[in-house]
Amino acid sequence: MAFMHAEPKSARKHISAMVAEVKAGQRPLKALLESIGIFKKGLRQGLIEYVLRVLPSQAAYIEAFFASIDNPATVAGNREGLKDAEAQFTGAQVNEWGDEASMPDWAQPEAEHEESADDSQHPATSDAEATQSSSQETTAEDSSEAEADEQPEHRTASASWEDLKPERRRLVGLMTLLMSDRTGSPPHRKLALATPQVSIILNYEKMLAQAKDFAVTSSGIQLSAGEARAALCNSGIYPVVLNGKSLPLDLGRTQRLYSKAQRRAIRAAYRGCSYPGCSMPAERCEIDHLDAWEKGGRTDIKSAGLSCLIHHTGRHCGLFHAVKIPGSRPMVLLSPELDPEQKLRINTYFMTPAEALEAQALADETTAKWRAGQLEVEIVDP
Repeated sequence: MAFMHAEPKSARKHISAMVAEVKAGQRPLKALLESIGIFKKGLRQGLIEYVLRVLPSQAAYIEAFFASIDNPATVAGNREGLKDAEAQFTGAQVNEWGDEASMPDWAQPEAEHEESADDSQHPATSDAEATQSSSQETTAEDSSEAEADEQPEHRTASASWEDLKPERRRLVGLMTLLMSDRTGSPPHRKLALATPQVSIILNYEKMLAQAKDFAVTSSGIQLSAGEARAALCNSGIYPVVLNGKSLPLDLGRTQRLYSKAQRRAIRAAYRGCSYPGCSMPAERCEIDHLDAWEKGGRTDIKSAGLSCLIHHTGRHCGLFHAVKIPGSRPMVLLSPELDPEQKLRINTYFMTPAEALEAQALADETTAKWRAGQLEVEIVDP
């Protein structure tokens, strides 16, 4: 109940996952393999409907593919490129120019050509007439803008495309992948094929104890022992060993920006935004120096946070605080208005149900020790 009260969104997700797990039971692999596939349900309301059932290890690839498509910072998530790629299915007009200002003369709307031609045929007007004409044009422009606000189809292509549901963007990305030629070239020059990257986090202690959730993807998908072993044999899988010594994950003051290895480790460990209940995945988050670089901060893993753009800005505005815990991941301390109890919190949205319960217990234990003066924590300045 305390977990439900603290993080209702995450708790509902974990409860649903646990209920589904109980209903599924311990189904043997043979039964799972007999149930997976793509099933065509037929024509419904003008659309062909399919049902997709996959193994968790296969779902990890799909989730990574979706993460690439959903991220506008990637070439595969280029909104204009996706829009133009979709036009090949719908027959909509493809916009090859960013705006009318970048169009050559011959591509400008015909109305503008007619206006310029009419202007060249009429003699120069007086100042009074010019002022009146300018006023009329301004009124006409304001009227047209008002009409555009009332009619969504008149909005710019990039704005309307950004408002589309992610499910539609993901379908376009998948169809682009299916339509690519043998060289791997996408059907439109503005777009690149998504390159899913799956990270698998292995918990060594849980593996020795034969726990069922010892292998989890960075998107929070739990893998069986057989799926984990098979995945590690395939290319394109990055096993992430936390607390390992094979990579120089602490750079101190040698460089300001986090390295590629550091970013991969941080995103795999935290999986998403650190703010409790936030559902923004790690691919859309920014790595934050908890120790300000300009004040002598170090580019080390223990001094790194992961936040979405909104909560990154919110922390620097002092709306909440990151808390550095010795030997643990950073936690969050909300404002007294949001959390009168002033408990240390961890975002469990991207964890498995078992991991979420462990994280909640760790946060409660850490809070109790902190209040009792048995643990020194550092509340990070904004």
